[in-house]
Amino acid sequence: MTESESIVYDVVVLGAGPVGENVADRARAAGLSTAIVESELIGGECSYWACMPSKALLRSVLVRADARRVPGLSQAVQGPLDVGAVLAHRDDFTSHWKDDGQVQWLDGIGADIYRGHGRLAGPRKVTVEGPDGERHVLTARHAVAVSTGTRAVVPDLPGIAEVKPWTSREATSAHAVPGRLVVVGGGVVGVEMATAWQAFGSKVTVLVRGKGLLPRMEPFAGEMVAEALTEAGADVRTGTSVEAVTREGTTVVVTTSAGDRIEADEILFATGRAPRTDDLGLETIGLDPGSWLSVDDSCRVTGSDWLYAVGDVNHRALLTHQGKYQARIAGAAIAARAAGVPLLETDPWGAHAATADHAAVPQVVFTDPEAAAVGLSLAEAEQAGHRVRAVDVDLSSVAGAGLYGEGYRGRARMIVDLDTGTLRGVTFVGPGVGEMLHSATIAVAGEVPVSRLWHAVPAYPTVSEVWLRLLEAYRDA
Repeated sequence: MTESESIVYDVVVLGAGPVGENVADRARAAGLSTAIVESELIGGECSYWACMPSKALLRSVLVRADARRVPGLSQAVQGPLDVGAVLAHRDDFTSHWKDDGQVQWLDGIGADIYRGHGRLAGPRKVTVEGPDGERHVLTARHAVAVSTGTRAVVPDLPGIAEVKPWTSREATSAHAVPGRLVVVGGGVVGVEMATAWQAFGSKVTVLVRGKGLLPRMEPFAGEMVAEALTEAGADVRTGTSVEAVTREGTTVVVTTSAGDRIEADEILFATGRAPRTDDLGLETIGLDPGSWLSVDDSCRVTGSDWLYAVGDVNHRALLTHQGKYQARIAGAAIAARAAGVPLLETDPWGAHAATADHAAVPQVVFTDPEAAAVGLSLAEAEQAGHRVRAVDVDLSSVAGAGLYGEGYRGRARMIVDLDTGTLRGVTFVGPGVGEMLHSATIAVAGEVPVSRLWHAVPAYPTVSEVWLRLLEAYRDA
């Protein structure tokens, strides 16, 4: 193995997914020399095995579901999906798992790319073991940013390796439809992939250890998604865990906590994520390998003046868009500290404080119906000690919903802080509600008073008119 002399950069970024790319972009925009290290594809999990392929798979599913609700169109879309075309569309959106375009973008901003496995080797130092045996040593003048993300967790069941289960990666990149698919887990990955593969022709069984689906959202969100999955033909079982799993020939055999035996062609475990920090050299700086990295609101690791952890690896909000938001905040903080700014804007909603991680995290679940939420649920708000009121409206009560599609079913909830008169959270469930979420995000992040929201007039006849119905229900309660 050959080793280069240490090369000095202002900033070294570990991980070239969308979060790491954004840290590098902000650092370069501030005039800081920047190196970025990646062991797999430039563009990371989101581009090739998560956000982009999953949503490309789901797009045709959701459009067909919407079309089937529209008179004059529904009869034309009763047939099966062209799964081959859907998978080809997915392949296009992953650039066929080639990262040339992402490399070109990083080259364009002037960041130096190092291919290989990067590890910390003491304060401000990173070693990179390249694919051809070369070894680079990088030193950061100002900051090292860890943006290595997470990996899927598979339970330690006897014989699990022989079963070769799917994780989110296999579920989003598969090129054939399994006749029978067991999905273990009721979170976002579980329900989205159950929605997709059921629509492609799989007989899907969903096993959920807890009481319902989408446990981080309002309970009605999971209930409505479960009802729709069941109506589509999926078998959704709550309060059920996997006790054993084996592969008998080409068949996966699952034994549940209820004593049931389920046979399938594939099994997907969507049961959580773990940080990619186990082989990162954390022990060289006094941290525990494999741990989540605790940070302040500028994304600087607790107890350090040079190490940042941005994105999923800090466990604040495991979402690509939230990680990119953190990257913009961290990049601004790194640049300010490098320039010697004596006092950063770290108060809530300041330029160097990722406040939205606490107060205004938005998320859309691309199921049918879609589930979209921002901020706190009712339970979370009450647990945090806020004095709040939940206001609920049936989405089908607005004219725009009836025009969107016959038999439209949906629900909206806003959580009003009774002391401040602002919104703590908003949840929508229904077809097409994902595109409504940003209005709620602005209301929550902007701490817009309910009294002012009366003057934000929704266009008629749109589904967004539900805002007026929510305000009226709050006023009349």
